[in-house]
Amino acid sequence: MKTVTGLFDDYDDATNAVGQLEATGVLHSDISIVANNSRDWYDNDTSKAAEDAAGGAGLGALVGGAGGLLTGLGIMAIPGVGPVVAAGWLAATAAGAVAGAAVGGAAGGIIGALTDSGVSESDAHVYAEGVRRGGTLVTAKVDDNLVAEAERILGDSSSVDVADRRRNYEAEGWTGFDAGAGNHSSDEVDRDRERTANRL
Repeated sequence: MKTVTGLFDDYDDATNAVGQLEATGVLHSDISIVANNSRDWYDNDTSKAAEDAAGGAGLGALVGGAGGLLTGLGIMAIPGVGPVVAAGWLAATAAGAVAGAAVGGAAGGIIGALTDSGVSESDAHVYAEGVRRGGTLVTAKVDDNLVAEAERILGDSSSVDVADRRRNYEAEGWTGFDAGAGNHSSDEVDRDRERTANRL
């Protein structure tokens, strides 16, 4: 198995990628989605699975149900990233880190989960920062025979070019994801998206 990851500025593009991954045969239990929710766009009351997660059903609700990964969305907070809407193994790992670690270690949990699954540390920092700044991360553990198709799906034109995004962040003085940094407000997310769009 190989871990394939994509960062998206638009949540709808990310969910479309999740649907394509599932359609190609990637099990929803092997896919994760983590989306910034600083604008409170996700209504926790619309998802029974999210209600179960909030009501104490535990991490199982975050992992997704028979209807696919997106039926298991739940809201959680990741220190340094802020409020997120998430489902899947990466979300469960981050939630476990939040439950069992200090604030700094908890945010490191998302980076640690990515690096432990084969994502470079440099890219993991960009992915975490991308979510902090309003993006959506899709990560899949993919059987070898599906790697090329998964890379095509998560690398299509709607996803972020990680090397370009790293250069943009570094041009602003960014040196890496900081778990101790404050959460990005909805206004900061909007300003960051506008700056990013103007660079494209």
